[in-house]
Amino acid sequence: MTSARPRPAPITDSHAVPAALLVTAILLLALNLRGPLVAVSAVIDPIRADLGIDAATAGLLTSLPVLCFGIATPLASAVLARLGLARGVLAATGVLLAGIVVRSLDGLPAAITGTLLLGLAITAGNVAIPVVIGRDLPRHAGAVLGAYTAALNVGSMLTLSLTVPIAGATGWRVALASWGVLVVGSAVVWWWATRGSDARPAPPRDAPDGAVVTAWWRRPVVWVLTAAFAGQSFAYYSVTAWLPQLLRDELAMPAARAGAAASVFQIAALAGAFGVPVLLRYTRAVPTVLVVCAAWITIPLGLFLAPQFWTAWCVIGGAAQGGGLVVIFSLIVRVARDSAESRHFSALVQGGGYTVAATGPPVLGAVHAASGGWTAPLAVVLAAIALLAVAGSLAARGVAPTRPGRG
Repeated sequence: MTSARPRPAPITDSHAVPAALLVTAILLLALNLRGPLVAVSAVIDPIRADLGIDAATAGLLTSLPVLCFGIATPLASAVLARLGLARGVLAATGVLLAGIVVRSLDGLPAAITGTLLLGLAITAGNVAIPVVIGRDLPRHAGAVLGAYTAALNVGSMLTLSLTVPIAGATGWRVALASWGVLVVGSAVVWWWATRGSDARPAPPRDAPDGAVVTAWWRRPVVWVLTAAFAGQSFAYYSVTAWLPQLLRDELAMPAARAGAAASVFQIAALAGAFGVPVLLRYTRAVPTVLVVCAAWITIPLGLFLAPQFWTAWCVIGGAAQGGGLVVIFSLIVRVARDSAESRHFSALVQGGGYTVAATGPPVLGAVHAASGGWTAPLAVVLAAIALLAVAGSLAARGVAPTRPGRG
């Protein structure tokens, strides 16, 4: 499924200070790639009361960006190809800031427009960052991808924990708009870390004598990775959406406690984000994929067989969902033959995966309503994880460990 490919010469990794600055820029940017979206859920009640909207309409403020992650990736990839990765991401931070401001203006049209701008901007960041890591930091790609994934979760936790007290003092509009300060700061650091990088010539990519270069969309590995990411994302968004309700139904848990309990699933992702790069460094990719999937299935199986031990299942499954994201991004970086192909791979894999993921919460809700219980919905999650296991293992065949000092 995979073949050996020459590594590009690192652009930013040749000097310690620029490399550290680029990693800092990536992590600061990652804080903004989920935080502004989940901040809405922390103040959804005052938003509904202020705008006079029902729950379904309010749900658009969180579901529209996920749809953008799916259907807007071709546009994001084209913009990044035209502007270059560094300038493209900088432009995306400008759109992100505009979206945060517009969303906080008066009226539902402004809220929807701002949300769409947020979704489009974050889509560009989703596509670009794994490519930048693979291109500019090849010797440390696994570790940086893990830190990047962890920073996504840290950004979510940061905004969820601070938006409510800020809103209590200033109102929900100022609370949501205040996160634009973090966007500005990350944009400044990103500009400083990447200035001039798009103007540098790409390293030579000579193919072996007699080799026929296959068009990127004809490589089976990209479609297999897309299927794997679809399974990962479908399971993640389904569990995220319905875990509090399941805990309330199965354990008679109060709503407030169920919401706090579900956060364990998110926080535990940090362990997987940092643990998977270690596994990839010392073991082949296929066993790493299987370890991640074995941990992932503890959520549906554990909640079905012994829901009273939900803490253990959320910790193990939460670590797995963080690790699943890292392992797929790592495979994209390692099987793509150059940065252009990496960008195409990133766009297709994430576009297809997030499009499928957007169907997860409504599908699980429909299955729950039709069956009257949680056994069938948990079986659907288990099937999505099985897709991740099979497709991820196929994509990982032939990918060797990354020993210290290698890519």
